[in-house]
Amino acid sequence: MKQKITVLGSTGSIGKSTLDVVSRHLDRYEVFALSAATQVDAMLEQCARFKPRFAVMASEPHALLLAEKLKQNGLPTSVVQAQDALEMIASHEDVDAVMAAIVGAAGLAPCLAAARAGKRLLLANKEALVVGGGLFMRAVREGGATLLPIDSEHSAIFQCLPEDTGSWAERVDSILLTASGGPFRTRDPESLAQITPDQACAHPNFSMGRKISVDSATMMNKALEVIEARWLFDLAPEQIKVVIHPQQIIHSMVQFKDASILAQLGTPDMRVPIACGLAWPERIESGASRLDFATLAALTFEEADARRFPGLHLSWQALNAQEGTTAVLNAANEVAVESFLAGRLRFDHIHAVNLATLDAVQPSKLDSLESLLALDAQARVAAHRAAAAVAP
Repeated sequence: MKQKITVLGSTGSIGKSTLDVVSRHLDRYEVFALSAATQVDAMLEQCARFKPRFAVMASEPHALLLAEKLKQNGLPTSVVQAQDALEMIASHEDVDAVMAAIVGAAGLAPCLAAARAGKRLLLANKEALVVGGGLFMRAVREGGATLLPIDSEHSAIFQCLPEDTGSWAERVDSILLTASGGPFRTRDPESLAQITPDQACAHPNFSMGRKISVDSATMMNKALEVIEARWLFDLAPEQIKVVIHPQQIIHSMVQFKDASILAQLGTPDMRVPIACGLAWPERIESGASRLDFATLAALTFEEADARRFPGLHLSWQALNAQEGTTAVLNAANEVAVESFLAGRLRFDHIHAVNLATLDAVQPSKLDSLESLLALDAQARVAAHRAAAAVAP
């Protein structure tokens, strides 16, 4: 029987890569539902190709336009426009697996819904753990969900750990997350004030969305991955390390108590961890090219420079602070990056906004989705205020 899959964020880079892998295995997988923000024509093409039962757009005007175009083309997909539409397609009783690829805190509610419904949850949304943390992991345990990381680094760690999850914590000394260093790895930090959005979005190895690309340039993506790893693998913050590896061939490593290290290698193609998550513990064709060791350049490693990438080191600071601090950091960074991409903030002021927001917002008890969203909203107000204070 085919697995029915919901893809949250289907028109983004992860969503499109997921559908590419699915298209290679239509004997195994069936697309049940798709969601997108505003790209109506891209969603129409996906609906024409995969004929999902449901499609969700982020706003009513885009949903109405999609519904009209689906009708004009005689396509059977139903457009759902409701406040809980994403939660519905993530937790529907007919769904087997959910690809969570919505960027930002907006993806938290459907991730929680999928976890509580016991789905196979392919997690590409860092914020579910960065914002949700303990609440999200409790939902996974109580719902009996299968959580599979899709970030290439966390997928690599997952693949290197022993399958006996009950004992691996006793064997692991630390994990090493690799990072490309982004487009400004060798640039003089004093020159970063002049960085443009297009320059920040020019990642050396991956083609990604603009927000994620800026996070890679500041290394905030790695800060969020450190926080994510703490929850995924139940590690102390000091057990998580970051090393810059510009070639991105080694996707991450696990160091064990006996000093041995296991690493996962491959070409930098997100279809590899996606295929791993879809089929685990089996392995299926991903569409990625094979690694050719005969032509492989040297593999190099560098320390993550705190002067060039100060945002990275906020991850450990936030993890060691009061619960909820990581949610504040995430919200501040989203606001700061949005302001930078809109031309309202200098690149080197993103870190200043994050620091100011952490100083301004003190988290309170977080025991529900509502309390998390309230904290997120409070942090965004403070971040907008901080961004306005340093705007050029």
